[in-house]
Amino acid sequence: MSRRGLPRALLPLVTGSVLLAGCAMPAHRPEAGGGATPASPSSPSSPVSMPLLEHLGAAQPAKGSRPSPALATALGRLWLGAAWYPEQWPQSSWERDLSLMQAAGINVVRVGEFAWSRLEPAEGQYDFDWLARAIRMAQRHHIAVVIGTPTDAPPIWLTSRYSQVLRVGPDGRPAEHGGRRQFSYSSPLYRKFCRDIVTRLAQRFGHDPDVIGWQIDNEYTDESYDAATRARFQEWLQRRFGTLDALNRAWTTAYWSQTYTAWSQIPLNSVPGNPGLMLAHRHFVTHTWRSYQRNQIAALRPFIAPRQFITSNFGGLGWSDNWDHYALARDLDIASWDDYVGQGHLDAYRNGAISDFVRGWKRRDYWVMEAQPGFVDWAPISNSLDAGEVRAMTWQSIGHGADAVLFWQWRSALNGQEQYHGTLVGPDGNPVPLYREAARIGRELRQASAAVAGTAPVSQVAILTTYDSRWAIEFQRHSADYRQLQTLLDYYRPLEDLTHSVDVVNAYAPLARYKVVVAPGLNVIPQDLARHLAAYVRGGGHLILGPRSGMKDRYDRLDVHRQPGPLVAVLGGRVQQYYALDTQVAVAGPAGTGMASVWAEALQPLTAQTRVILRYAPNIPWLGNQPAALRRPFGRGEITYLGALFDPQLTRSLLSEALAGAGIRSSMGALPADVELMRRYGAGREIMILINHGASPRTVSLPEVAQDLLHPGMKVREVTLGAQGVAVLERSARP
Repeated sequence: MSRRGLPRALLPLVTGSVLLAGCAMPAHRPEAGGGATPASPSSPSSPVSMPLLEHLGAAQPAKGSRPSPALATALGRLWLGAAWYPEQWPQSSWERDLSLMQAAGINVVRVGEFAWSRLEPAEGQYDFDWLARAIRMAQRHHIAVVIGTPTDAPPIWLTSRYSQVLRVGPDGRPAEHGGRRQFSYSSPLYRKFCRDIVTRLAQRFGHDPDVIGWQIDNEYTDESYDAATRARFQEWLQRRFGTLDALNRAWTTAYWSQTYTAWSQIPLNSVPGNPGLMLAHRHFVTHTWRSYQRNQIAALRPFIAPRQFITSNFGGLGWSDNWDHYALARDLDIASWDDYVGQGHLDAYRNGAISDFVRGWKRRDYWVMEAQPGFVDWAPISNSLDAGEVRAMTWQSIGHGADAVLFWQWRSALNGQEQYHGTLVGPDGNPVPLYREAARIGRELRQASAAVAGTAPVSQVAILTTYDSRWAIEFQRHSADYRQLQTLLDYYRPLEDLTHSVDVVNAYAPLARYKVVVAPGLNVIPQDLARHLAAYVRGGGHLILGPRSGMKDRYDRLDVHRQPGPLVAVLGGRVQQYYALDTQVAVAGPAGTGMASVWAEALQPLTAQTRVILRYAPNIPWLGNQPAALRRPFGRGEITYLGALFDPQLTRSLLSEALAGAGIRSSMGALPADVELMRRYGAGREIMILINHGASPRTVSLPEVAQDLLHPGMKVREVTLGAQGVAVLERSARP
């Protein structure tokens, strides 16, 4: 991106530096959420070469192409920011706020997302001048602006005069003014008001030189159960199924005499019921939020400059399953999420896994639009993170693919529901203790930005997910101890330890780049997904399926082939029966020994090529001596089915064997306890980020000399990290 395309606020910050080394522009693939088809990288025993990165589409444009202007803006440097609410404060306080931000190294603020009553104080009466003044004042402090569309919190004139737009809860009661998200997300009238205010904002600020992007709404969360939304659900079902006969067959409505004879009979509620109906409702919620989002995208696009990106901050701690994140991210330039710990302290594996999951929404770098500034105000115990922990959390986000981290929020609100939430500045306008840590982060990001810009994580292993599978299992867990995120983490931890880079992607994503893919709970496997996975194995990949795989079809019906459904022929085996466990059972075989808990399946090999690699111990009711894991070569690859949730040691052993068989090794070897290594590649260089998440110092030896980006001019072969210590290193990427 040329300097001419930069926000004026940032021109003094980039003189003499390379702003953008390049970033990916994957081609869109509708069912996978977009992305270029990647290829398998070489062994990570040496850094990945630049030509390979171009082939993978990892943070580099294809030869002869350039990143889109919007991506160049969002991913072209490291951004540090905060949510700023100038509408809550007299203009006389703005200058001090912005001066403190500039001193802390903050270079971007998010504004406006709750300011509808200030932007349109009465219907048809607009006041954008205060926002323009705030943007101009931020520019004088070299701070760029992301405008949040204010539609998450409608003004009282709208909700009182047009009460038909109010959201109705599952209990039939309409929401009231005084909170947020009190609107019905399907209401055409509410969307009309949204489109009007967003269009006017875009017309005013769409070519403002210091507005770099737009955030649509805020944390899509609450669906509505009003009569109009129910009618739209029924109309959506009619378009989806065509006939009631088709719907009745798909949902097996002969069960309990559920058969429908009119579309208007189909209920919309939050009560557990027919799994097919429940799955369809989740798709409808996704469709409705996506069309809500598209309404605002359509308002923005005609009036904003190509360099301004569009995103939306997805909340729910990243793992929420109200709707399909892959589908909604598809329409955005970049994905963003809100990264909070809540009670307790940073769980590095969990936060790393969710970060990788977010990166997988579009399979490119992302933004953290809200990060926890010490503590929150909504946890059972809203304790503060330890000194240094916010810094470690920020660098962990960057290591997993974030190019921006914005704290929520900048200054304590004098009143409102979130008075107690952590900030960088108190209600008096003076810094709180965490401000010093934020200022250190700001200095470090400025020092490292030129080197880190245009780089991205590159992985040779992936964990596969789909929302259909997540929803189907959550509807019918069959065991209160079966927790899907915990199951994913049981696979993620050893993979992260052994490879230091794991992608978490939609199962429909291109898989050829990965040597090993793991699907912990791919409960729903339709025929098209089965063909996709079979092609991956046939082409030389190693697919590892966890228990409960392939139990359901696309309508949440039990697959008549039994598990793993349409992959039975590929595996050359199937599940005879599944069992929820109330005690641990022992397993042993050529693949090792260990214990199974929570869930176990008795398997059956069907071909001579299908090997039993684990069996349950004898004298166990129903499971005694039955196969617990199967493996079969298929084409140039291999498929493994694990029929139980195994203990950490056995799980690690199974994954380690698979990685070794695929030729995947880490050049760093074993790291000290509590130390996390993250790597980003691009433009002929490797960025290594090391974090000590423990309370005791740790020393890490490097395979070769590297440049210490946080201490310019210093080269190191060994680093010692104190508690919550961080090192950011650079070395050339070898062919």
